[in-house]
Amino acid sequence: MIKLLFFAQLQEEIGHHSFEIEDANYTVQQLKEYVLKEYPMVNLQHAMVAINEQFSSDKDLVHDGDIVAFLPPVSGG
Repeated sequence: MIKLLFFAQLQEEIGHHSFEIEDANYTVQQLKEYVLKEYPMVNLQHAMVAINEQFSSDKDLVHDGDIVAFLPPVSGG
């Protein structure tokens, strides 16, 4: 099982902080596509993704037991 966490604006768009999926061995890109299919209103275009607290790229693999966090871009001054 993979646990998906969403923060700030993404959490508001999805309507909850987290959910789990049964499948494993996604790439980050495939996982983004899965989320967009389930929640088409969410904007992941500029979101940063971390697997087990390590920032990742779209080509990185997500395995069973991983925690994947989606973080929106941060702005401020």
